[in-house]
Amino acid sequence: IFCMVGLRPWGGEVWDSGEAEVQSGAGSGTGCQWHLPRLSTGTSSGLVLVFDIPSKGTNITLSEVLQEHRDSITDIASEDGAADLVTADDSGALCVWRSKDEFSLLTKISAFGWTCSSVKLWNGVIAAGYGNGQIRLYEATSGALRATVSAHARWIYALDVAPLTGKLLSGAEDSYVQIWKLSRSPDTGDIEIEHCYSECVTDTQLCGARFCDPEGNSFAATGYDLSEIVRYGQV
Repeated sequence: IFCMVGLRPWGGEVWDSGEAEVQSGAGSGTGCQWHLPRLSTGTSSGLVLVFDIPSKGTNITLSEVLQEHRDSITDIASEDGAADLVTADDSGALCVWRSKDEFSLLTKISAFGWTCSSVKLWNGVIAAGYGNGQIRLYEATSGALRATVSAHARWIYALDVAPLTGKLLSGAEDSYVQIWKLSRSPDTGDIEIEHCYSECVTDTQLCGARFCDPEGNSFAATGYDLSEIVRYGQV
């Protein structure tokens, strides 16, 4: 659990007692991402705090502080089994980090005037959602912009990727969940994006959405005025 005063990991025999707790001490929490055995957390001051998580016990230690951002961290993403980490901030800037013994900055993607509210990483592709309703696709290694999609009429609040299929979900304040398909051209290796499906959650400003399975065959969404989570699936 990560909130404005700190973080508390839960789950399994190690954490179910709730004894492990860390105060961030560097501004309120604004993003969190596991990449075991580490946990990265963003702060409102722009710092990214990297904690070492032991396999047993509750001795969480701060191992690194990443200081490239100048604005509040909005989201953090990584890919299972990959060494790269992507961080986004309130100005719209993105940083790609390579994780070995220590983190090193791989590339930085400049802001262009809109907040990056959500970011995902899949197969070397960065998918970033912005306050102007755009989704932008970048190469993770170089930061090169490969595609820009006017996906929504209002602020994007959620992105998610189905790791087994490359499906991309976007949810926004315009009440729509859009499903896309990411791929690479077999001939050129270029990033490609295709629209697959659109669903309107009537009269709801969406604030959260994600896939419910690794293939992307079902998803759930919720909104500001909803006291429930709505689930959709293929039939």
